[in-house]
Amino acid sequence: MVEVAAPAHAAGRAKLLGHLAMLLFAALIALSFSIGHLAAPHIGAGALNVLRFVIGTATMAGVALAARGGRLARPRAVWRYGVLGALSGAYFVTMFIALKVTSPVATGALFTLIPLMSAGFGKVFLGQRTRPMVWLALATAGCGAVWVIFRGDVDAMLAFQLGRGEAVFLVGCVCYAAHAPLMRRYNRGEPATEFAVWTLAAATICIALYGLPELASTDLAALPAIVWAAIAYLAIVTTAGTFLLLQFAALRLPASKVLAYGYLTPGFIILIEGAIGHGWVAPSVAAGAAVTAIALLAMAFVPEL
Repeated sequence: MVEVAAPAHAAGRAKLLGHLAMLLFAALIALSFSIGHLAAPHIGAGALNVLRFVIGTATMAGVALAARGGRLARPRAVWRYGVLGALSGAYFVTMFIALKVTSPVATGALFTLIPLMSAGFGKVFLGQRTRPMVWLALATAGCGAVWVIFRGDVDAMLAFQLGRGEAVFLVGCVCYAAHAPLMRRYNRGEPATEFAVWTLAAATICIALYGLPELASTDLAALPAIVWAAIAYLAIVTTAGTFLLLQFAALRLPASKVLAYGYLTPGFIILIEGAIGHGWVAPSVAAGAAVTAIALLAMAFVPEL
């Protein structure tokens, strides 16, 4: 299998747009938690995500067809999309499995390992080197995110243990960490929408293998409107839309900086939940979110090698 060389890091306006894309990515993902929370009591996670990815893939296909004059080129080197789709699908499937036996706090804590692992995969797959200041910023941002996830409860942090559910989700985190640098490595100059369609289609197949039995037992006609509204948002915005943002940034920024913006998700959730009247967190927890934001801002200004 022969891949083209990964493009060099972007600079100037292109680099700024890459950072802004991931900032928007984190905000949209955070909003999905509040919206998904409203739908969760009415539909299983497996069924919801099958519908989400099917609609998201169809939406992306429509966008690609419109952008390409009604034609979608046959995918070249299909194995690339299979690898990327399997990695993405593994992340979501292991998340579903883990959440059945462990807590969102535990999975959130493991999620903070992804940017650090992605920096390592960036070295392996792309030969990217990460400056010591970037490692320091990632570690600081990760600590701030962990503080927010555990609500500043030191005892809960010290009591964290790696059980079966956590071990399953850790595998998914490793897969997702490899996803961003491989998107850059495997892209052969295809238009962003076209590349996204085939990758999302592959991910949809993987997720459907897990979630179809649950979907088959779901009475779709009885689902309340909030579920369909949530599915629409998750499919169009946080599946098709954020995938494009991730791909856009992955082609302009090193892997270590792309997924680091996931650390901002807990902070955005705090802002969204407070703004819609669900209450504000304690100042000490908000301080953890502020530490994360400052560390990521510092990281953004550290030049690539």
